[in-house]
Amino acid sequence: MARLREVFEDAGFEDVRTHLQSGNVLLSSKTKPEQTARKCELLIQGEFGLEIDVVVRTPADLARVVKLNPLGKVATDPKRYQVSFLAGELPAASRRKLEEAVEAPEQLVVSGREIYGWHPKGVARSKLWGRLAGRGLGVTATARNWTTVTKLLELADAG
Repeated sequence: MARLREVFEDAGFEDVRTHLQSGNVLLSSKTKPEQTARKCELLIQGEFGLEIDVVVRTPADLARVVKLNPLGKVATDPKRYQVSFLAGELPAASRRKLEEAVEAPEQLVVSGREIYGWHPKGVARSKLWGRLAGRGLGVTATARNWTTVTKLLELADAG
């Protein structure tokens, strides 16, 4: 993660910070989120030889995600509550497949470019989690558990 920070700083991004070892990067950019995502993807590919899809959210976007928290009253374990961040709108066919994969007591809420998933029995045997974590959504996506989402907002606000 230290080298990743260096690469982004050398490319002109400011306030570059990382969180955990899973590709969470906070930075300041003067470009639009979509342009920032593409630039980050090219930097990662050029420096590390990896084709990684990047999804960008602004601090305001993260604040909206946390404020909405549609499953907050039922999601009692933040490690089993996840948010999938999408680069665009979820295709209707993908939404239907996700809804079909929900097995009680799991819950799912699609809201704009985010999908909230509650997996009270864990993710190991969850068909829903497998579909949320995979590339089969028809749109670029990345998922984080609620603990990470709220920590990223805290770090973004402190930046």
